[in-house]
Amino acid sequence: MTVKAFWRVTKVKNASFPYDTINLKVLYPALDIDPQQPRSTSSVDSTLAPFPVVIFFSGINCSLIMYQWLAFKLAARGLVVVLFDWLAENIPGSIALTPGVDLAAFSPDVYGTIPSASALPLLLAELEYLQSESILAGMLDLQKIILGGHSAGGRIALENASPKFFSQVSAAFSYGAHSATAIQLGCSPGTISPLPSSVPMLLMAGTRDGVIAKNSHRYGVREWKTPATPVIRTFNEAISGGRNDTYLIVLEGANHFAIAEYLDLTVEATALDFPPTQPENKIRSIIASATSLFIDTVVRQPSKASQELQQLIETDNSLIAFAQFK
Repeated sequence: MTVKAFWRVTKVKNASFPYDTINLKVLYPALDIDPQQPRSTSSVDSTLAPFPVVIFFSGINCSLIMYQWLAFKLAARGLVVVLFDWLAENIPGSIALTPGVDLAAFSPDVYGTIPSASALPLLLAELEYLQSESILAGMLDLQKIILGGHSAGGRIALENASPKFFSQVSAAFSYGAHSATAIQLGCSPGTISPLPSSVPMLLMAGTRDGVIAKNSHRYGVREWKTPATPVIRTFNEAISGGRNDTYLIVLEGANHFAIAEYLDLTVEATALDFPPTQPENKIRSIIASATSLFIDTVVRQPSKASQELQQLIETDNSLIAFAQFK
């Protein structure tokens, strides 16, 4: 299936210039361009419409281009995928690309009662506009929105996948994300904060995640038992489960930036990462397969996709170090 994209811009009303602009890239299934009409544009391949929508939250200081490979694969399966870049000053004096984080939501006496995704309401409003005014008008299933993300963006995806915050959200997935909370916010060392448990979730991590391993001190932990420990603890302790629709996959030899195809070596966190010990293209292939099948369990052919996802987890695969579902 052909995949095309268009750009949008939305403004953040309560942010000061120049940090009040979010740039969105929207990928969608398209029909092939007529080679005889070089100036023609692609039209939407509406075969699988109405399209479920994936909103992907990047890691801190990570550009959307790093995740476009995954967005492309998901759009090719009949989804609309929204990536975005927001340059903001979330922390006073620190300007960075951000997934949109409301730090007030992490206070121990507030956590879990308000959403932490400051960008998400704006993105949902933009989707409403696209449903009425864009090339995708009338083709979006805005009651089947899946949140996904990497690192800090993955945490944002998991934390805000709650109908009490956003009724449109049907599921969430993450890579390299956990819900351990920094001690500077007033939490006890090693605290794993609870996550919503009302929608299906997929948590993925790597055994070579140097960023998680080398930031354990932020959570009052001298050293995690393994780089994937806080992700595994998040799966076991933060999510209630019980419906067989929540999954954990730990990838052998994958590092923190395994999900990024175009690695930006100027990003400070990349210097902390361990080198991968498995071929990165094979790791990304597993990430894409697991994510695609997981989304299918939510939006189409749930029984078949669930069976295929469990087969992927249970198959003797050298790239899967550990996996479970609950």
